[in-house]
Parts: sequence; C-alpha cells; structure tokens
Amino acid sequence: MAYTGKIIGLSKDYATGKYNLSLSVNEDSRGLFERYKGCDKLSIDIKKYRNSRSIDANRYMWLLLGKIAEKLNQDLDVNKYTKDDIYLMMLKDYGQYTVAGMVEAAVDRFKKEWKLVEEVDRKQTNNKTLVTLICYIGSSNYDTKEMSILIDGVVSKCKELDIDTATPDEIEHMKALWGERYEKQKVKDL
Repeated sequence: MAYTGKIIGLSKDYATGKYNLSLSVNEDSRGLFERYKGCDKLSIDIKKYRNSRSIDANRYMWLLLGKIAEKLNQDLDVNKYTKDDIYLMMLKDYGQYTVAGMVEAAVDRFKKEWKLVEEVDRKQTNNKTLVTLICYIGSSNYDTKEMSILIDGVVSKCKELDIDTATPDEIEHMKALWGERYEKQKVKDL
C-alpha cells in the first residue's frame, strides 16, 4: 500500500551518527509499523505526491487511439497501424519528455529501458562519442495536467480525421474529476 503524508522532522543521533526522519502519515499505518519495526534495514522510497489520473480518462484515451488506428488503416488501405503505434506518435506530439546525454556505449541499453527514445545529436570529444537523446515518458507516469495535455492532443487528432469524440463538456467533466480528486487530497494533506 502507498501512503501519503509529509515530513515533520529530522534529527541526528550523535551516538550512532545516523539521522532520524519523522513522518506524519494520513493512512492508518499501525500494520506497517508492526510488520517492519524489527527490521534492521528497509528500502524506503519517498517522493512528492502527484495526483493520479482518472482511469476512465485513460480508457477513453486508449479507445480514441484505437479509433485513430482504424481510421488510418481504412483511409490508407493498409493494416499497419495499431493503437500502440498511435500512442507512440501522440507521445511524440503531445507527451512529456526529458533530454539525456551519455557516452555511445550506454545508448543501446538505455533505449531498451524507455518506451520511446530519439537520438538528436552526436559529438566526438576526448576520444568518446557523446549522444544526446530525447526520452519520452510513458503516460502511466503522468500527473493530471500532463495527461490532460495528451488527451487534448488525441482529441485534436480525432477531429482532424473526422472521428467522433465525447463532447467538449464530457471531456471537461473528466478533467474536472481529476481536479476534484486533487483538491480533496490537498485538503486531506493539511
């Protein structure tokens, strides 16, 4: 189970030289405490809370991606596009990305770990080839705003291809649900 909360304190145990981090947790964590209180070493992952996107909105996006693939295959008289292909195209046009630079030897391994990577530059320096990549982030890691941008792009592509979509009001309703969840969580975190 994932927990939400905030850091409330940091102190140092001068006898051991270790730091003690205090957390305030929103969820009942008694079971967690009982299960792990005797462990000598734990793996701990703390990151900034991000509002998750609506599952309905995600399903809607994938439905539209399938419609785009069908339409392109029909219009071009091919059977070449899948909704996964269209998804990657939409990530390139409307998705979030990061830029990474690395030595050439690391590029193949790095490309296997990302959904979509484009090489944008190569430079020779000090007998090494340095490669710059644009790495597109998969939508499962998007927050509400990022997912909203992607869905707006997918809807725009549907309109270009004359594919029926939900009404603007219905789409705004999906986005409003994300906003409501986000606001409720902010109040809960206070």
